[in-house]
Amino acid sequence: MLEILKNRTYRHLFLAQVVALLGTGLATVALSLLAFDLAGDKAGQVVGTAMAIKMVAYVFIAPIAAALAENIPRRVMLVSLDLVRAAVALALPFVTEVWEVYVLIAVLQSASAAFTPTFQSTIPDTLPNEDDYTRALSLSRLAYDLENLISPALAGMLLLVTSWQGLFSGTVVGFIASALLVVSVALPSGSAPEKRRGIYERSRRGFRIFMATPRLRGLIALNVVVSMAGSMVIVNTVVIVQGGFGLTDQHTAMAFAAFGAGSMLAALALPALLKRWKDRSVMLAGAWVLLGGLGAAWFADSLYMLMPVWALLGVGFSTVQTPIGRLLTQSSHGEDRPALFAAQFSLFHAGWLIAYPLAGWLGSSAGIQPTLMVLAVLGLVFLIAASRLWPADDPLVIAHSHHDLPRDHPHRTESGAEHSHRYVIDELHPRWPG
Repeated sequence: MLEILKNRTYRHLFLAQVVALLGTGLATVALSLLAFDLAGDKAGQVVGTAMAIKMVAYVFIAPIAAALAENIPRRVMLVSLDLVRAAVALALPFVTEVWEVYVLIAVLQSASAAFTPTFQSTIPDTLPNEDDYTRALSLSRLAYDLENLISPALAGMLLLVTSWQGLFSGTVVGFIASALLVVSVALPSGSAPEKRRGIYERSRRGFRIFMATPRLRGLIALNVVVSMAGSMVIVNTVVIVQGGFGLTDQHTAMAFAAFGAGSMLAALALPALLKRWKDRSVMLAGAWVLLGGLGAAWFADSLYMLMPVWALLGVGFSTVQTPIGRLLTQSSHGEDRPALFAAQFSLFHAGWLIAYPLAGWLGSSAGIQPTLMVLAVLGLVFLIAASRLWPADDPLVIAHSHHDLPRDHPHRTESGAEHSHRYVIDELHPRWPG
């Protein structure tokens, strides 16, 4: 897996992702503690609302940013957005009112909504070999898990010598280091579109591909399952550990770390599993693990019972999330890849836009156990939908006749008679109704 780090461009991008996520992880813990400091037992409402603001930015900003950035060099865009995020993180320790948290989170997450899909769509262009890209996806998943494992552990150690305000300094350092690493390499420009398209067309193109592709329609439903389980961990961990168990900031960090450990374990195992099993089977199994974790959490009445349950949820989370890049790459040509990654980013977080406030407000008003039951039932509904929308015999290769296309058109195979292995929408053979 580590052999792909010999690629200098990818190595720098991976390290940029690691340091940025380490900083983001510190900010996540600090935000929970800030909310508890400002709102006490109502911290779940503050975190849930802040995360809902984050999701609004992700849902609406990502596709627009991808469209606007089509003619902006990737390196310029990524570095600029890193600097914006660093500036916001620098201001967060000085907030004294809840509304100030919401404003800063809106700015920070709008920048992240533009940054993340652009970054993700760069990786398959950097590593065109499918096996290398699969390994990169697992490494990327491991990097995300650092936010849930190493960052909370680091936060716990830092909290021994500083307050939660000091954690935001690590976030600033992470974003600045990320910008320096990105600027140190030349990034692939990606495939140019065959013809110029307007902003509206560029914004909706990824969504059109999603709705025309069976495996991606199933992915939309799986996104919701992930959000139902993940929102419980992110929003209510501090409430359960400190409000319910009466423990400390360090114990909250331990619970987050357990979730990250489970996710990391799954990410390490997935490259081998994805060689033996279809993506659909692996991802649906991960979704069932998530529902099982929500059920097991009902009986967790101490930190030492909660931690293995959170680890189980981490396993399911990573098992569903890691193969997504493969699905998106298989379902698009290079010119449409940024739009498709932006659409996934937006659709994925649309589920969180519902799940975050639901987990926060329901947990505060009805209690943790009723919240677990509601989230599990909703997750089950969408898991059943995913299994129906994504057919078990979903082929990787779909044949289409394209006798009207040039022989060198990317929609042809070498024989010139059939469609390549991508699901693609274009004006010559629309697969989107209307």
